[in-house]
Amino acid sequence: MTAPSPASPKLLNRRNLKIALIATAVAGALGAAAAVAYMTLYIAPNLPSLEAVTDYKPKIPLRIYTADKVLIGEFGEEHRDFVPIKDIPEMMKKTLLAIEDTPFYEHGGINWKRGIGAALANLSGGFRQGGSTITMQVARNFFLTRDKVISRKLNEIMLAYKIEAALSKDQILELYMNQIYLGQRSYGFSSAARTYFGKSLKELSIAEMAMLAGLPKNPAHHNPAVNPKRAKERQHVVLRRLRDLDYISEADYQKALHEPLHVNSRGLEYDTHAEYAAELARQAVVAEYKEEAYTRGINVYTTILHADQDAAYESLRRNVIAYDQRHGYRGPETFIELPADQEKRDEAIDEALARRPNIDRLIAAVVLQASSKSVKVETAEGEEVEISGDGLKLAAPALSDAAKPAIKLRPGAVIRVARNEKKAWAISQVPKVAAAFVSLDANTGAYHALVGGFDFGQQKFNHVTQAWRQPGSAMKPFIYSAAVEKGYGPATLINDVPLEMPGSETGGEPWRPQNDDGKFDGPISMRRSLAVSKNVASVRLLRAIGVPYAHEYIGKFGFDGARQPKNLTMTLGTGSVTPLQMAGAYAVFANGGYRVQPYLIARITDAKGALLSETKVPAPAQESARVLDARNVFITDSMLREVTRSGTGAAATPRVGRSDLAGKTGTTNDAVDGWFAGYGGGIVGVAWMGYDDPKSLGGREFGATLAMPIWIDYMRVALAKRPPVERAAPEGVVQLNGDWIYEEYMNDTTARGIDLEGEPPGEAAPETAPESPAAPPTTPAPAPAGT
Repeated sequence: MTAPSPASPKLLNRRNLKIALIATAVAGALGAAAAVAYMTLYIAPNLPSLEAVTDYKPKIPLRIYTADKVLIGEFGEEHRDFVPIKDIPEMMKKTLLAIEDTPFYEHGGINWKRGIGAALANLSGGFRQGGSTITMQVARNFFLTRDKVISRKLNEIMLAYKIEAALSKDQILELYMNQIYLGQRSYGFSSAARTYFGKSLKELSIAEMAMLAGLPKNPAHHNPAVNPKRAKERQHVVLRRLRDLDYISEADYQKALHEPLHVNSRGLEYDTHAEYAAELARQAVVAEYKEEAYTRGINVYTTILHADQDAAYESLRRNVIAYDQRHGYRGPETFIELPADQEKRDEAIDEALARRPNIDRLIAAVVLQASSKSVKVETAEGEEVEISGDGLKLAAPALSDAAKPAIKLRPGAVIRVARNEKKAWAISQVPKVAAAFVSLDANTGAYHALVGGFDFGQQKFNHVTQAWRQPGSAMKPFIYSAAVEKGYGPATLINDVPLEMPGSETGGEPWRPQNDDGKFDGPISMRRSLAVSKNVASVRLLRAIGVPYAHEYIGKFGFDGARQPKNLTMTLGTGSVTPLQMAGAYAVFANGGYRVQPYLIARITDAKGALLSETKVPAPAQESARVLDARNVFITDSMLREVTRSGTGAAATPRVGRSDLAGKTGTTNDAVDGWFAGYGGGIVGVAWMGYDDPKSLGGREFGATLAMPIWIDYMRVALAKRPPVERAAPEGVVQLNGDWIYEEYMNDTTARGIDLEGEPPGEAAPETAPESPAAPPTTPAPAPAGT
């Protein structure tokens, strides 16, 4: 019997391979069956409800707009816009799908081919490749964590199927494009377009769309504001994909590939600087809607006018900088050591400038080289700037050999640079003085512009509503108005001669009020006294009408009586007011005698545009709101117009170029505060300048040099398209000695002169001598920003 011949090695290999394949297939089938059973019996019953996606309520931030719908503020943890799928540009959708999920409209929620490929790639260890479709990413973003574990992936698959069964493809894509996080606190592509490029989705170029489409994979890694190089590399991958799919032509591809992108590295910016107004509005809305204000998509439309706000902001900054620079250069903000090693040198510069962010157009920079003829600096962007000629004018003393070490410009000095009017670089500095400006519609009280300080990022304190300061001579018109009501008129003569008042009953020193110009003019008319702001004549006038009467009288303009002195210094403005309070008071003269309530918020809507609330503004010129006789308004207005024609505000009329301007300068003792309050064309505006820690603004500074230029520059813009407001003489006023007076007083000889024949005894000695005004209270005034 012969033994069986052994099987050949080739046959054995084939048999083993078959067995292995069968075993693998069986194992795979069993594994798949087990996975399906696990997913069906355990995962599916425990899947979360789809209410979050079927009834999608995105967290849309609170947004504040001007009256003409310019965005001025956005508040909330997430920057987000909700844009319906029909309004998203087709190219934006194609660009996203090209790189994230090309067969999105063909698969049923899972791209198995791509998923298996990713799984095989990941077998070598760890999860490095994803196979997630848009639907799976929606499931993850709404319901799951980003942990790369098998259980999460199985949940993601089941949720994807559930979402596909509940929503259309367009609905799923709409959710994704509005919900996905894209860096810089931006959620959704519309918000990202505004954050990175300051544009709407419809305004984006193909290159910009490709940059945004590259973000979902890793928003931190591909963030163009933080990692421009990596973002550019990812953008090129997206563009190549668009070209391979023939979604764009070769010409479009080349154009997009080489298009320079201007990415905003500072986050969301606004078209106009109205930060103080936006903050007032935010406070009012949060008080009403609490934390829900930040998530339900509330839109607030203020009364601020875009052009007026721009004019106010630019005017205030320009004139504050002008004041600051005419008082000299204070020297560098600090000094740093510049290491010889270039890498360490760059690190030192970056660290120093990171602590000193730019303040609008005041750019922080480190001096690299300095001489009397040229200064070279480096900015945070790494740009080297050379400054010479007029650009060195401000810092010339700091470049001399005799400069003290604390101010001398040398390598390592940290300074500020800015573009001057000729667009050339110049050395500058951050002003330390504070300022404020507010304008109102004189007839309704609606804010037109509000600038609460030099820079909101530098200081949040709103000087318009919170700074209680002494108004100086800007208070005089209200005392003169009280005198008109008592029977005096613009032609009334007041003896402008030295006056000495005895001390108070507590034993104070005698008080001798002085005129700002140090001169006495003898008999002077009331009109001229107000126009040139005579202090002594104004004190005599208040003494004649009586302090108690005047103190009660000014209450009708909205002044807080508790903050106004009950003595003769009241006419010199030694009480405390806010710029907003002054604007409301001057509005009474501007609108014909009616009190108005300043208001900022016109209406509030929800995310869908439904009206939530609206400010009901009374019709102008309602007699129920009248606080001042029309005759008094006419006469006092005529005196305030004289101020801007021939008095301390005489520069206003020719510079603004119209004849209906009226107002009053105000300068406190030692020029601690400078004011100009006035109106024209139905707009009332108030400008103020001073130091937060009260001190003199300078011996040659007055309201006319400090605040009036801010007011003039604003009014030139605000009144450009407004007709002049002229006033006709009302019934009940007549001419006496060439000027106006109430008809019933025309034969009253006592009202024709004050202190012309000797010194009558003083009615009331001042409680405090008006020499160095006390620091004004800092208790914040309630901000009338609500509806």
